[in-house]
Amino acid sequence: MRVSVLALEGHFDTGLAVTLDVLRAANNLSALLPGLAAPFDVTVVGVRKRVRSGQGLTVPVQEISSRSRPDWVLMPALAATTPDRLLPALERRDVADAMDQLRTWHAKGVPIGASCIGTFVVAEAGLLDGREATTTWSLSPLFRQRYPEVALDESRMLVPTDVGVTAGAAMGHLDLALWLVRKASPELAALVSRYLLADIRSLQAPYIIPNHLAQSDPLILSFERWARGRLKDGFSLQDAAGALATTARTLQRRCQAVLGKSPLDYFQDLRVERAQSLLHGSGLDLEAIAAEVGYADGATLGTLLRQRLGRGVRELRNDLR
Repeated sequence: MRVSVLALEGHFDTGLAVTLDVLRAANNLSALLPGLAAPFDVTVVGVRKRVRSGQGLTVPVQEISSRSRPDWVLMPALAATTPDRLLPALERRDVADAMDQLRTWHAKGVPIGASCIGTFVVAEAGLLDGREATTTWSLSPLFRQRYPEVALDESRMLVPTDVGVTAGAAMGHLDLALWLVRKASPELAALVSRYLLADIRSLQAPYIIPNHLAQSDPLILSFERWARGRLKDGFSLQDAAGALATTARTLQRRCQAVLGKSPLDYFQDLRVERAQSLLHGSGLDLEAIAAEVGYADGATLGTLLRQRLGRGVRELRNDLR
């Protein structure tokens, strides 16, 4: 499998490094599996002759040939973790050239994988319109606002489509690289995972900080503060709207635009977050925690936690120790 890794100026050092390290580990460990040759031919390419990482390290890149047709292209993230840094980066000339190249590869049928903020570059190129995608959860409100034609689900870690695959925040680079190894050989992916002490995670949901998402919109932030004081009481859309001096329709619309979910769903997220915190540090049993976050019994809360986080109560307690 010929893999071109597209490195842009100021990329996230770990994103590039972990992508290359996982694929090299796969090549090296393939010798341990009978009849399996090294599956990856990896080339780091750039749209400029000289590329420096976000940490200022010079990265050797190869020029992209006009006849280039790799089997996969991987797009590591730019090291621009906030909107005020990311938006100017998307206007750069080299990023525009990279988007042209991504469109060219896509037109040739080359699948594209992007992680974290790399997904913004693919979306900016128009390649995710009408498709599902994920991105770094921390910038999901900006992604949703900037690319309304993309069906974003930031709770997922990996979202494959006909274009390729998108992956979640920072260490989503690791998940994407392991996913690609699994496409080459499930047995090899299991071996690499064990050697690197790494597994493909299906969800970003356990890592999302609801308060961070609320910061992007004043109404949502006010709603979040109102909701946190009423987790025991249950949810009423009319009560929430009245307390915030707005209409139920406006609150519903703003939650959908900023968070991609209803006010009730966000209220449930806050309950889940609070329950996780109590599971970790309170010493309360599950029934008491359920009462603290407004549920009649622990079984109902346990079901919600498994639905939202992909883990049961016992696993969550173990994870948080």
